[in-house]
Amino acid sequence: MTEYGRNTIGEGARIFEPVTLGFPSRERIGQKEFAGTVIGKNAVLRTGTIIYCDVEIGDDFSSGHNVMIRERTKIGDHVAIGTSAVIEGDCVIGSNVSLQSMVYIPTNTFLGDHVFIGPNAVLTNDRYPPHGKPPLQGPVVRDGVSIGAGAVILPGITIGEGALVAAGAVVTHDVPARTMAIGSPARFVDLPERMRE
Repeated sequence: MTEYGRNTIGEGARIFEPVTLGFPSRERIGQKEFAGTVIGKNAVLRTGTIIYCDVEIGDDFSSGHNVMIRERTKIGDHVAIGTSAVIEGDCVIGSNVSLQSMVYIPTNTFLGDHVFIGPNAVLTNDRYPPHGKPPLQGPVVRDGVSIGAGAVILPGITIGEGALVAAGAVVTHDVPARTMAIGSPARFVDLPERMRE
């Protein structure tokens, strides 16, 4: 394992080399002492995982192969991140979250608890690339949301609690709680009856 900064790994971790912890952000390059990665108990870190500095991760975390998690990100308990997923810096991810393979989570994104994001889904944070103006603003994904494979979520969008984004949808407006977004651009319909509580 390659380590930078001061890293802490809880008991019961299983690490499959090569793994990198505490990789320095731009601000940390050249510093001798800085906060690295903190990971709770029973982590599984698979080959190719790179976790930057100033990252805090809870218990029972698992990463697929070639996962990257950037600086100043906070992740709760019981989170699974699939192969080749990328989480950019300054994100907050709740507990009981599942991100499937090749999901992209941009800087300044919030994911609540019990969120599922299907493979190849892309969340975005720059409304007028490549300018970064107005400032980068990722989506806010509330508790209990499911996002299907290949969906695209535009910057600054809020997806309400318990909502469902269908596979392949392109979400251009806020999604109300407990509704389904479907199509491109997405329109909102009632959740299927079997999914209502």
